[in-house]
Amino acid sequence: IDGLERVTQIVRALKEFSHQGRGGRERIDINQMIENAITLTRNEWKFVAAFERDLAPGLPPVAAAGYECGQLLVNLIVNAAHAVLAASAAGRKGVISARTRLVNGQVEIRVSDTGTGIPPEIRDRIFEPFFTTKSVGKGTGQGLATARAIVERHGGTIDFETEMGRSTTF
Repeated sequence: IDGLERVTQIVRALKEFSHQGRGGRERIDINQMIENAITLTRNEWKFVAAFERDLAPGLPPVAAAGYECGQLLVNLIVNAAHAVLAASAAGRKGVISARTRLVNGQVEIRVSDTGTGIPPEIRDRIFEPFFTTKSVGKGTGQGLATARAIVERHGGTIDFETEMGRSTTF
């Protein structure tokens, strides 16, 4: 029954994710988009991290291309899972968190992890297309470049805070 419920949640999230227009803007619920992205990425993080949510209730709908926002969130969560895996000690889980807030009339989304952190020597390059620190066959270097492009198309900004060996927040 638990497995069937999980499958139902995944199918529902996929349906909502794919239903979003491919570029046209509509009014979307960011918290629901985050929940869908968490559901869709569960297999990436479930064995390496606990997922914590701190989603502000009552956020106003955001005029956005839902499909792109979903892609952005999935990219950030998958990267967080990979960072946590790289930092994990045998048998110990890390933490990935998603937080939303209304700040000066704009919706702020924060995705954090207790992963490896971003080394100082590559911080200026992480949003470059095709730049990756992952081994061949493991990464394309498109996740953060795509995330930045999506955020900028929506008139937003993306930045990060990181501490080596401890955490990163986008």
